[in-house]
Amino acid sequence: MKVIVPHYPIGGGPGRPPIGLKRILRMYIAQQCFGLSDETAEDAIYDSQAIRRFVGIGLNREAAPDATTLLKFHHLLEVHQLTESIFNAINAHLAEKGLFLREGIIVDAALIAAPTSTKNKARKRDAEMHQTKKGNQWHFGMKAHIGVDAQSGLVHKPSIHSRW
Repeated sequence: MKVIVPHYPIGGGPGRPPIGLKRILRMYIAQQCFGLSDETAEDAIYDSQAIRRFVGIGLNREAAPDATTLLKFHHLLEVHQLTESIFNAINAHLAEKGLFLREGIIVDAALIAAPTSTKNKARKRDAEMHQTKKGNQWHFGMKAHIGVDAQSGLVHKPSIHSRW
């Protein structure tokens, strides 16, 4: 925030007073994390209590910053080349806590085949296995979702679902 303060308007002139720097910065960060357009970020404030709480907006007291305000903030960051230093500061803060922020996740959903045989003790199929049709072919087994960080290759939140 310290790198933005010298460039952020303090108000006192004609027009609306500027949104607090902490609030608009948090809105910008939420927008970047969720890949939202300016208009969608504005809508997200109204639609998501979690984002509203993160940004620090109480709709019973004030309106959310509009898309134009966020666009002007983007331009300010671009003109003064501040985006990289903002995300470096965020990553440094997260690294202190053992976390990281990266762009890009590769998600794969795979079908794990299983034999359709009913040769178990009860002469029935495994209750956790199910069938699904992919194209014109039927498959029997489970589905696995795997999320991988695009840059590091770190696997996170792998899950196997018995229901297709």
